[in-house]
Amino acid sequence: MPRNVFVSALTVSWKCEKNDAYAKDVFTVMRTWEGQVNKIIIATLFSMAACSFSVGAEETQMTRLSKITVDADHLPAYRDELAEEVRASMALEPGVLSLYAVFDKEDPTRLTILEIYASREAYEQHVKSPHFLKYKNGTLHMVKSLELVDVDPLLPELKIK
Repeated sequence: MPRNVFVSALTVSWKCEKNDAYAKDVFTVMRTWEGQVNKIIIATLFSMAACSFSVGAEETQMTRLSKITVDADHLPAYRDELAEEVRASMALEPGVLSLYAVFDKEDPTRLTILEIYASREAYEQHVKSPHFLKYKNGTLHMVKSLELVDVDPLLPELKIK
């Protein structure tokens, strides 16, 4: 309740020629009510803030670099398997925002995949998808090393054109 209502109530009680004790009682009741309303407002604001943090946490994109070294004898087959998996993921999974694979020009057995997911949950769904499991299980013997690096983008709001 706005503060001017409390002042008005006090003014009305004086105009009605009520005694000081009565005016103090009215003012005390209204101040108590004001304190309760303030507590409710503060609790509501804290609740809203907590909800916004939890909603934001669920919607935060996940960005990762996968650094892979492939056995040279299996490179053509690996490239085919990876291409099939990337195409399927991008076509079938709305939570997979980017799977951009690049091969080192100096050593084509080394590649890096920029992976961007809509959320951690989208990533977890991706690694359980049939096309990812097919790729993973079909290329295990081809991969010499794998390093997964979670990264923070400088400007996460930018999109790849």
